[in-house]
Amino acid sequence: MLAQEVISRKRDGGRLSAAELREAVQGVTDESWSEGQVAAFAMAVYFNGMDTDERVAFTEAMRDSGRVLDWDLPGPVIDKHSTGGVGDNTSLMLAPALAACGAYVPMISGRGLGHTGGTLDKFDSIPGYQTQPDIQTLRRVTREVGCAIIGQTPDIAPADRRLYAVRDVTATVESIDLITASILSKKLAAGLEALVLDVKTGSGAFMADPKDAAALARALVDVANGAGCKTTALITDMNEPLATVAGNALEVTAAVEFLRGDEIDSRLWDVTCALGGEVLASAGLVKDAKAGAARMAEVFHSGAAAEVFGKMVHALGGPPDLLDDYQTHLPRANVVEEVYAKDAGFVTAIDTRAVGWAVVELGGGRRHATDSIDPSVGLDWLAGLGRMVDDETPIARIHAARHGDVAAAKERLLKAYTIGDKPAPEQDLIRKRVR
Repeated sequence: MLAQEVISRKRDGGRLSAAELREAVQGVTDESWSEGQVAAFAMAVYFNGMDTDERVAFTEAMRDSGRVLDWDLPGPVIDKHSTGGVGDNTSLMLAPALAACGAYVPMISGRGLGHTGGTLDKFDSIPGYQTQPDIQTLRRVTREVGCAIIGQTPDIAPADRRLYAVRDVTATVESIDLITASILSKKLAAGLEALVLDVKTGSGAFMADPKDAAALARALVDVANGAGCKTTALITDMNEPLATVAGNALEVTAAVEFLRGDEIDSRLWDVTCALGGEVLASAGLVKDAKAGAARMAEVFHSGAAAEVFGKMVHALGGPPDLLDDYQTHLPRANVVEEVYAKDAGFVTAIDTRAVGWAVVELGGGRRHATDSIDPSVGLDWLAGLGRMVDDETPIARIHAARHGDVAAAKERLLKAYTIGDKPAPEQDLIRKRVR
């Protein structure tokens, strides 16, 4: 079938068969479809959508466009995916904790996108850590340690890279159908038996509207299960940063201190344990999500999760003593300055997206794909909703490379925080479970 026939059928609101969708993905992968045809296909899907069967077939075709891993391990192969937020470093604690619970976690992660931080960018702040190893290294470290957090290799879902590049410049990124296939094709190519999804909603999320977040969660869960991977999702709040830090080395520091038991953000603890509990239950390692969350707490308290994290870092080229000497190994910013609100009061609202952009402006994220990142910069001591701030209690602390970078970040933060006379009502951290 010609590309024009596939495109016109979807353009006119028709339903595409599995064979037609495989043909479209093949055309994207081998470049027999032109850039214009790929763009036209993406726009047709954007406007007319897909039903669940189409989404499953399209996602499976994207998965099969490259290598699909298979495993022969004594425990289930599982993973987690987040739609992105600010101060969200759950993967750093979650993967080793799941491994400590008896699972195997080949976590293929991404870099920062827009105002959100990326897991790979965080690991790049660890000296020597290989974020782009080959498949053989991924297999070895996963088998020997229990988890490996790396980036997408060239032979994993190659169709997604080309299609995403086209979507990025044709205003079709926001399609739930295309988002679902993009996320799940890479996860399913890792050979997973179970998956948990963290779908963010609120001022710092890509899906800020709760209805949009719910629709995406439902689509992801239905398609992943339709493709044979047991999957659940949590819709979680991103109306404030998940942790009190945002920035690559700062978030690694927070993860190490969490794993060591030195300092733990309560919101971060709750989300990490809840996500772990869900996927442990899906994998059959515990009877239900509540028991799974309790098991997660056990491996954090015992130090088992920290031990796995240290082994993973060393196995992927990082220092063997990161847990003990992280302050020496991780880069530090040249300038550290506190930010105080103009008036004393309670934090009643936070534009979390603006907080993320403040990190980007400091050099901790990318304005363009080719930008380099300064791993040392970012924010900590971030005040959460309901926190009392005054001339002695800052709303945040800025870590910058130069004194000249502080003013712009400070202005963004002051605009992002709303201070009032009364605390804001508490919001549920976990809004909904989708099974």
